[in-house]
Amino acid sequence: MQVSSLNEVKIYSLSAGRSLPEWLSDRKKRALQKKDVDIRRRIELIQDFEMPTVSTKIKVSRDGQYIMAVGTYKPRIRCYDTYQLSQKFERCLDSEVVTFEILSDDYSKIVFLQCDRYVEFHSQHGHYYRTRIPKFGRDFSYHYPSCDLYFVGSSSEVYRLNLEQGRFLNSLPTDASENNVCDINPVHYLFATGTAEGKVECWDPRTRNRVGLLDCALSSVTADTEVDCLPSISALKFDGALNMAVGTSTGQGKIFTSMEPEYDINDVCLYPNSGMLMTANEAPRMNIYYMPVLGPAPKWCSFLDNLTEELEENPESTVYDDYKFVTRKDLENLGLAHLIGSSLLRAYMHGFFMDIRLYHKAKMMANPFAYEEYRREKIRQKIEETRAQRVQLKKLPKVNKELALKLIEEEGEEQQATRKRKQKNLPSLLKDDRFKVMFENPDFQVDEQSEEFRLLNPLVSKISEKRKKKLKLLQEQEAREQEEEEEPEGKPSDAESSESSDDEKGWVEEVRKQRKLLRQEEKVKRQERFKEDQQTLLKPQFFEIKEGEEFRSFKDSAKKQKLMKKTLGDRLKLEEKLGTLNVSDTTVGSKQATFKLKKTEHQKKQQEAEKQHRQERKALRRSASHLKSKHGRGQRFH
Repeated sequence: MQVSSLNEVKIYSLSAGRSLPEWLSDRKKRALQKKDVDIRRRIELIQDFEMPTVSTKIKVSRDGQYIMAVGTYKPRIRCYDTYQLSQKFERCLDSEVVTFEILSDDYSKIVFLQCDRYVEFHSQHGHYYRTRIPKFGRDFSYHYPSCDLYFVGSSSEVYRLNLEQGRFLNSLPTDASENNVCDINPVHYLFATGTAEGKVECWDPRTRNRVGLLDCALSSVTADTEVDCLPSISALKFDGALNMAVGTSTGQGKIFTSMEPEYDINDVCLYPNSGMLMTANEAPRMNIYYMPVLGPAPKWCSFLDNLTEELEENPESTVYDDYKFVTRKDLENLGLAHLIGSSLLRAYMHGFFMDIRLYHKAKMMANPFAYEEYRREKIRQKIEETRAQRVQLKKLPKVNKELALKLIEEEGEEQQATRKRKQKNLPSLLKDDRFKVMFENPDFQVDEQSEEFRLLNPLVSKISEKRKKKLKLLQEQEAREQEEEEEPEGKPSDAESSESSDDEKGWVEEVRKQRKLLRQEEKVKRQERFKEDQQTLLKPQFFEIKEGEEFRSFKDSAKKQKLMKKTLGDRLKLEEKLGTLNVSDTTVGSKQATFKLKKTEHQKKQQEAEKQHRQERKALRRSASHLKSKHGRGQRFH
């Protein structure tokens, strides 16, 4: 098994090593395994995981049990069962496959897009149906809610084939001349297609309208990048509901790691929820890689985790340990730019690989003062080692220094206890980002003179005195360090070890003492407030009464306050005497209370005015009726 490392990401090649011919007998195979170390160390994860000539596409079923690969020659599909680690079946096709999709959870429903514009459907028993699309296809996606297949290719239109109705539907017109790739979001089923002009168009299958357009070509070209042609979209994949990855034909993007097999790669397939990668190459063998950084090994080959852990415990030289990666600028600084294109440099990504010995020789010639730099670095390291042997200066924060010193002491005691018990150390509060503001913002400064602090911490005075002495020593030590003077060695304090902080008698006396001090301070404050009140002169103030309101004497408010101090029972008795409350028994046996609301002076006046107005209207009506009757009698008389 070959191990390579780039950007501190280890890649285990599970298909590296020489393969044995099929026509060899078992006896000869065993003999070769005994002789050849490379053959003995190789891992054959899946038996016969290869194609006759070339492999073009690899897919994994949704249940994770089957791996399907297509290739040539002749055009065929091979299905591998991961539970059996061997080939399950093989089918030959009429023409080469551009891409294919597994519609079911297993291998029972497969759709193939072929190079001659044919779309071929396969069921569990084999070939089922075949139809043709108007233009040459490059990619397609399946929309599960509507059973629609979306085909993109050398046309501006996206063709839709409904599998439930068995007919083509109206196509989606795009602004592109050609569409290279497409994908459907598995969460909200948004359809996206990547165009040859470097744009991504997003469509809503429910309304069949375009809902978004991303110009990836324009955003990918920056001042630092060198682009020969227009970056077209070559890869497109959704990750969840909100994330989408886009790949361009010019290869722009941040590189996480890289692997370079012996032959060109046609397709890459990531096994779901794992760190296993499978590649289809321009060679018979299909490669399998395992990267622990991406995830664990699949369940059917979980032994890979134990294997890689053992290899990490016993590290061996990796592929790139004997080579140095340099950029074009590094070669110019070393004076080796003339070696570009020769066999001494191997082009890789944005730079070159060169022999590490050649690199060191060139660096020594280009920088003759490297020994002086090495000597200075060694001297600096020696000075750091001697400083570590001296008394370590504890840097305290600007806010809550005493609290920080207390935490440092407690952490030291806990570390000693955990070492004895062989337990893991707990995280420090001083290094925790959640409590960082407590030692930076002055608003969080502990007020040691407050009543709560003094009562809750009765022995804080003694302990704080010790810490203040220690804090003073640390500040003096810090001042000496800044002046670059040698500080004297610290001596242990005998007073600290002799004093006891757990004396219950002293704790009670200290609480009493603190309470007495607090009472005296409160008495002094009251006397000061009384003096201030005597010194202040009271000036008369005038207030204006609003219209419609009457002035009430202060006696009324005093009466109200007196009434509010009485109990509810007394108030109810008083209200019953005044006639505003009537309490009676009901037939059921409960009590019924009837209240009469009190009327204000303004309400009383308003009620009297209304009563007088009603009386005047009655008098007017009486006089009018009297005149009318009198007038009628007079007419009859005449």
